[in-house]
Amino acid sequence: MSVPLSVLDLAPISEGSDAASALRNTVELAQHAERWGYRRYWIAEHHFVAVASSSPAVLIGQLAAATERIHVGSAAVQLGYTTAVAVVEAFGMLDALYPGRIDLGIGRSGQRRREANDQRPPRPKSPPREWHEVDGVVVPAPFDVSALMRNPLLRAQMSLLQQPEAVSPDFAGQVDDILAMLDGTFTVDEFDVHVVPVARTGIRPWVFGSSKGQSAQVAGARGLPFVASYHITPATALEAIEVYRNGFRPSAELAEPYVVVSADVVVADDTETARHLASSYGHWVYSIRADGGAAPYPDPDAIEPLSPEQAEVVKDRTATQFVGEPDEVAHRLEALQRLTDADELVVTSVTHRQEDRLRSHRLLAQRWGLS
Repeated sequence: MSVPLSVLDLAPISEGSDAASALRNTVELAQHAERWGYRRYWIAEHHFVAVASSSPAVLIGQLAAATERIHVGSAAVQLGYTTAVAVVEAFGMLDALYPGRIDLGIGRSGQRRREANDQRPPRPKSPPREWHEVDGVVVPAPFDVSALMRNPLLRAQMSLLQQPEAVSPDFAGQVDDILAMLDGTFTVDEFDVHVVPVARTGIRPWVFGSSKGQSAQVAGARGLPFVASYHITPATALEAIEVYRNGFRPSAELAEPYVVVSADVVVADDTETARHLASSYGHWVYSIRADGGAAPYPDPDAIEPLSPEQAEVVKDRTATQFVGEPDEVAHRLEALQRLTDADELVVTSVTHRQEDRLRSHRLLAQRWGLS
């Protein structure tokens, strides 16, 4: 295969398990991913839900210590809940400890949620959702996220992760501050301010985005690599890539656009087994969309089918999951790469049992020719 593969891990907590076990599973998968030839190991950031990756920088340090070569990064630090200096200090320290192996992924999730909560209009009746395929890749109509903003858990998340009355700086401004701090050119009232231990480190931000909005625009205008979250919002990822490429301006580090596209995958020895392992994925996504936060990942051996109404809520995610035996999944990933002209793909594979998740990544790596 022509493009590298990387791993995105949420450190999911399965039904009947706990956060400590999920974190041990993440360390184990990272060690295997390195041996199997994956290029990067990304850690998501989530709060108040049944995934254990609430502090990416802390977990990245553990993973870098447990591995030797693989790049380890954040996918992504939610800038709406932190400050530029906190991000640069944390990742500067990681880079000092593990030089050349730390990837700083940033996103504006916290800002987007607050904006949507403050500005949302009355929810109209949703029109029927349209579907089509492009080169074998399913492109659904956008999911109406306005209902998520009404969820008490998300409102609590926004209030608890920021100080009362705090207002997040503009995303573009935060990115500019991060770049200046990394370059050693940050000033306050014409006074040079140098973040320690950063001293013109080799770290450059990777911008994660899911729509044609500010994330794609900022990444392109500043010549940064862009990660399009097809696995989260498959309907808008293609538009985001187009906006990024159209607005790209070369930087000192990146002469041309660099696009990474994410995909949900479950690979098994045969298609029937893969589909069974993935059969509880829709229930998990429904818990996110209906209840505002991921529940422990359900056991496919113990679930009842979703109702038609529930299935419709998660259809865009279940229809765009890459499920099957190795050849089947590889062919669909190749189609996604051709459609997006991605320079790199990143896969996330969530299953109830750790052994199934390990097998999924191993089979895909072997079929992709990574090892």
